[in-house]
Amino acid sequence: MILVGRNLSPYTRRVAVSLDLLEMPFERRELATATDVEAIKGYNPLGRVPALELPDGEVLIESAAILDHLDEMAGPGLRLTPAAGPARRAVMRLCAFATGAMDKAVQAYYEETRRPEEVRWPAYAARGDEQVRAGLSELEKAARVAADGGSGWLVGDRLTQADVTATVTLDFVNTVRPGLVADGDLPVLHALANRCNALPAFARTRP
Repeated sequence: MILVGRNLSPYTRRVAVSLDLLEMPFERRELATATDVEAIKGYNPLGRVPALELPDGEVLIESAAILDHLDEMAGPGLRLTPAAGPARRAVMRLCAFATGAMDKAVQAYYEETRRPEEVRWPAYAARGDEQVRAGLSELEKAARVAADGGSGWLVGDRLTQADVTATVTLDFVNTVRPGLVADGDLPVLHALANRCNALPAFARTRP
C-alpha cells in the first residue's frame, strides 16, 4: 500500500499511525497540498490528502473511509473502531469532536496565514479557535472519565481510534495554533497524548 500525504496533515498522520498500529506495511509519498497538488491529483482528483493506494491499484480517499477499510482488513480482534454497539458510537463521537477541531484549526490557520492580509477576517479565525477549544474540551472530559475508570484509554480497556485521533488533533493544534491551549489546560488529554506519543507508531510520525 502507498500512503500519500505528509504527517503535518493530521488526517494523513492518523492513517499512518493506524497502519503502523495494525502492523500493515506501507510506503510513503510525502506530498504536500501547498506544493505538490498536481502530483496529488494523480491519486485524488480533488488534490487532497490522504489517499491510500491499495496493492491492486484502487485508491481510497478521505481518512474516515481509509480507516474504515483498514479496520475491515484487520478484523474483529484488532480493529481500532469497534464494529457495532455503544463502544463504536463512543469512539465515533469522540473522533467527530477531534476531526471537527482539526477542521477548524485548519480554517483558522489558513485565514491568518494564507489569505492576503487586506482580506483576512480575524473574527472568523477567532470563531474557529473557539470551536477548536470546544472540541478539545470534550476530549478532556472523556479523558477524565477514562482516567477515573482506571484504563486510561478513552473508550474501553485498550487503545482505539479515539485515542489515535485525539492525540493527533492535540499535536496538530499545538503546532499550527501555538498558544491556543494555555499551559496547564487539558492536563488529562495532554497526559493521554504523551502516553500515545511514547509509542513507536506515534513517535515515528510526529511532524
